[in-house]
Amino acid sequence: MPSFSLAVGEALERADTDPAVRAVVVTGEGTAFCAGADLKALAAGRTLTAPGHPEWGFAGLVEHSVSVPLIAAVNGHAMGGGAEIVLATDLAVMADDALIGLPEVRRGLFAAAGGTIRLPRQVPPKVALRIGLTGEPVTADEALRWGLVNEVVPRQHVVERATALARQIAANAPLAVTVTKSMMNAATAAGSSWDIELWQRQDAEMAALLTSHDALEGATAFAEKRPPTWTGH
Repeated sequence: MPSFSLAVGEALERADTDPAVRAVVVTGEGTAFCAGADLKALAAGRTLTAPGHPEWGFAGLVEHSVSVPLIAAVNGHAMGGGAEIVLATDLAVMADDALIGLPEVRRGLFAAAGGTIRLPRQVPPKVALRIGLTGEPVTADEALRWGLVNEVVPRQHVVERATALARQIAANAPLAVTVTKSMMNAATAAGSSWDIELWQRQDAEMAALLTSHDALEGATAFAEKRPPTWTGH
């Protein structure tokens, strides 16, 4: 797990500093998305984070703040840490035969890679508590109904659909996408839509964005009835 976490964390670092990367799709290998942490390693006291980068959190991802949008292609069961990876991403496409859940309480643990923090912010509190307290997974249809994922598709189309979403994002102005993600995350953290600092930040971000080449290009391309050419500046 530490080497895997390091590989993921370093890949996110490269993606976040490469202007050519507009979105990242995260998926699993084989028939599972991620079965979670290695409990034997955890019991033995071994670290589950990237060597040298504990601040990135589980899998090098769950506490790794990046400006580039992250899309989970949930190609199979996402349990424990796997569910927490999904919760940490911005969008998610899930296989129709997959399950997602936080079974940690069944092993004398709790979802300490962001599950108990993020889940009640993304679904109604009683739904979050049911998932967290029973350890029982939910189906893809339930996950869609509660907004844990954006779309449910047949397993063979998961990566394809997630990639299509990434392309939709990549077609938009890079600076505008970055600010949109940042502002929405800040709004969630603020807890109230009336937070004055949030409105002040919004005004400052828009003032800065309006001076960018991309903002001018977007308006010009619309007026000239042509596709815009984004520069990220």
